[in-house]
Parts: sequence; C-alpha cells; structure tokens
Amino acid sequence: MDNVSVITMFTLAGLNGTANYRVTLFALTLLCYCVIWLVNVTIIMTIIVDKNLHEPMYIFLCNLCINGLYGTAGFYPKFLSDLLSSTHVISHAGCLLQGFVLHSSACADFSLLVLMAFDRYVAVCRPLVYHSVMTKEKISVCLFFAWLLPICLVLMSTITTSTSRLCGSHIPKIYCINFLIGKLACSASIASIIIPAFNYTFYFFHVIFIVWSYMHLIRKCIFSSENRSKFMQTCLPHLLCLIIVVVCLLFDLLYIRFGSKELPQGVQNFMAIEFLLIPPLINPIIYGFKLTQIRNRIIGSLFCLFHTYA
Repeated sequence: MDNVSVITMFTLAGLNGTANYRVTLFALTLLCYCVIWLVNVTIIMTIIVDKNLHEPMYIFLCNLCINGLYGTAGFYPKFLSDLLSSTHVISHAGCLLQGFVLHSSACADFSLLVLMAFDRYVAVCRPLVYHSVMTKEKISVCLFFAWLLPICLVLMSTITTSTSRLCGSHIPKIYCINFLIGKLACSASIASIIIPAFNYTFYFFHVIFIVWSYMHLIRKCIFSSENRSKFMQTCLPHLLCLIIVVVCLLFDLLYIRFGSKELPQGVQNFMAIEFLLIPPLINPIIYGFKLTQIRNRIIGSLFCLFHTYA
C-alpha cells in the first residue's frame, strides 16, 4: 500500500486502435486547430485594433475568444504529439495541469457568458442607465473576477485531486480531467466530494441567471420592433453560443458518468473532443457573421489586403 500513491505516469487509452489512420487523423486535427486559431485571432485582433469596437459586448467577446484559445491549448498540442507517438502517456503533473486548463476554461466560458448576458440585459431592459452601469472600471473588475474565480475554484479541486492516493494509472480517454483522476483514488475524501459539488452548484446558478436575464429580454422585445431588432442583432448570437456551450459540456459530463463503454472508440473520442472543437470553432464564426460592425471590419481588412497584394 505504500507504493499505490507513487504514480508518476498515466496511460491515455483513448487512442488505442488508431494506428491505421493516425496520419489522416493528425492532418484533420491540425487543420481544425489552425482554423480555431484563425477565427479566434481574427476576432481578437479586429476588436483590439478597431477603437469603435471597444465597447462592453465586444470586450467580453474578445475575452471569450481568448479563453477558447486557452482551453484548446490544453488539449490539441498534446493530442497531436500523441498521434505521432506509439505510446500515449502523460506525467502525473502534466495530467493535473491538463485537467486544470480544461476545467478552468470551461468555467471561464460560463463566467464570460454571464457577463455578456448581463450586458445585453442592461442594454435592452435598462438602456437609460447602461453607460453608468457598464463603465470601464466596472467592466475591468468583472473581467478580473470572471478569470480569477474559475482559476481559484478549479485550483482547489486540482490540489485535492493531487493529494489523493492512487491505485491505478489508466485514463480511459484521450485527455485528463479531474473526475477520471479522482476515480483512480484508493478512497474518496470528503474534500474531493464537497469541492466539485460546490463548483457544479456555483456554475448551475450562472445558468439560472442567464435564463432569468433572457426571460426579461424576450418579454421586453416581444412588443417592440426596435428591441426585437436589437435582440436579433446582438442577443441571438450570444444565445446561440450559450446553447452550444451548455449542450456540449452537458453532453460530455453526462457521457463521462453514464455513457456506454461499448461504443466504438472513435465515437467515444468524438464525444470527448466535441466541446473542445465545436464552441471554439463555431462561436467566433457566429459572432463574426452576425455582428455587423465586426463583419464589416473584417471584410474591409480583407478587401484592403487583397488590393495591397493584387
């Protein structure tokens, strides 16, 4: 029993049986990762460069895209290197770090989406006080806590997981998360139960707040054509992004806990990767196409670039 906790490496079993199409999978994954970087960096740089976009909604969107790059950086580089390797292992510290990045990125997504929902609520339902409520100072404080709280909450969970005595080293997935590391513990501690439960409850109330804000938004927009136009232009993209994030994360969480292990490994891998593929890729595209100012700025930049090199 003295040796059960001395585990320095974990085995990632998700890529077993992929040797025959490893090169194809590597090329597709690399292409997806490049596209994720392209669309997110395009939105980020467009908002940073154009001073007309230095408004709360666009600042929150910029942070959402940065968080998308942060979260995917915790998965894709390691996954790509595993595709080129015959052994799929990760160190204990690397596993904890990967779990921390993925968890904190998912939590930060909800924090930023809450800020965006609050911004839309004030803009549509209380337009007269919008500029007094959404000041630069208040936005800075909100963003600071939107990043700090997920990091602190997930860090507590990661520290608890790191101190657990482990009785195994087999991770049945293509990446590490705290839940799977915790399942390898010889015994569950009270902290390993209470802290995740608190975190889930905390972010469940984030979802409740967003639902509450959209109930007021929809009620306000039903009888006003001007508000309906504002809702379709700025609230609809946020609502679509929110649905994508919630569905992907909820699907992944439910599958981890209740999903069948008899499904083909390729299907299991897609279910594991979908929240690291769909939201970071689709959300910037939705905002880029739907928000007129961002779309016009990107088209204008591409037009100028084309004429420069033509």
